[in-house]
Amino acid sequence: MLAVVTKAFRYIPALGAVFVALLGLSACGGGGIPGNAVANVDGTPITTAAFKHWISVAAISTSSGQLNQVKPVAPDPPNYTNCIKRFKQLAEVELKAKSIKAIPTEAKLKSACAEQYKNLKQEVMSFLLSSQWVIGEAASLGIKVSDAEVHKQFLKIKTQQFPRQAEFEKFISASGQTVSDLLLRVKLNMLSSKIQAKIAKEKHTVSDAEVEKYYNHNKSRFGSPEKRNVDLILTKTEAQAKAAMNEIKSGKSFASVAKKVSVDPTSKANGGLLTGVVKGQEAVALDRQLFANSKTNVLSGPVQTAFGYYVFEVKSITAATQQSLAQAKPTIKSQLQATKNQEALSNFVKKFKKRWTGKTDCRSEYVVADCKQYKAPKTKSTKT
Repeated sequence: MLAVVTKAFRYIPALGAVFVALLGLSACGGGGIPGNAVANVDGTPITTAAFKHWISVAAISTSSGQLNQVKPVAPDPPNYTNCIKRFKQLAEVELKAKSIKAIPTEAKLKSACAEQYKNLKQEVMSFLLSSQWVIGEAASLGIKVSDAEVHKQFLKIKTQQFPRQAEFEKFISASGQTVSDLLLRVKLNMLSSKIQAKIAKEKHTVSDAEVEKYYNHNKSRFGSPEKRNVDLILTKTEAQAKAAMNEIKSGKSFASVAKKVSVDPTSKANGGLLTGVVKGQEAVALDRQLFANSKTNVLSGPVQTAFGYYVFEVKSITAATQQSLAQAKPTIKSQLQATKNQEALSNFVKKFKKRWTGKTDCRSEYVVADCKQYKAPKTKSTKT
């Protein structure tokens, strides 16, 4: 789903499954905002009735945890009479449950209602505008979905999310939506998917020069370093290290001596064995000795480090590997292709948003970031 498209559906999961309510969009030619509309997107008005419907649905969505206490209502500016009444009822329930000590003043309740309205207005307008953008973009690209396709997908989703009809009817009743609302939501999803699929089909070639450049800058990703399995004993003093070496030379196993005297927390329980050690992994002085030559099963030490004195044996060596350019080419080409596809999608989204924002006229009291009249608030600079 396109990032700028999906924002239209961000808060919908709370309403249940993948369904959404009626947009209330009506075809209309010409510019300007009709008296019964909150916005006009490229000649298509978004009606006030649609906005109010969505505010109600969104209010139910954000009040889902309180449904059994007090019936949710949409915030109703400018006086917020119904909203204040509901918030007061909720406060009375909380007071009775001793969750609060006193019922807030009417001024505080009104302030809470105004804040709720501000947040819901932003969400609802963003949804309505972005949804019309999807419809308009699909039309400009020649992308269509038939009613039969939409109905088929709707039934599939409905069966998955609501196996029993009673569950579906309960959802419809509780969410304040209609089947027509849900069908439109499905259509929007299908159009969005087809838009993205069309962009993804565009071929973005990757040259051999790009592959070679990536390979040369990331050779380590296409190989593995030499690895060594080593036996280690760490002691606090040089005398203890020499004594451990003498015990091993006398015939005792490295593992038994390590378990008895080593203070290395990583290898002691494993009889001193460390597997897959690569150059640069251990303390500098020890690392230098571990990789000094290719000899194995040679008891060496003591080696002084900041941690103490080490006695060691290199048990086995696994040679480093490195894929050739030819071997790595398919992987690199696929990765660069995916990167170019993502860049193309990102570029499309930026142009999509800019283009449709320029076609979106909003009534002053409904202006949000997706309207061409929107002006971002100035940020205060802080002096240091």
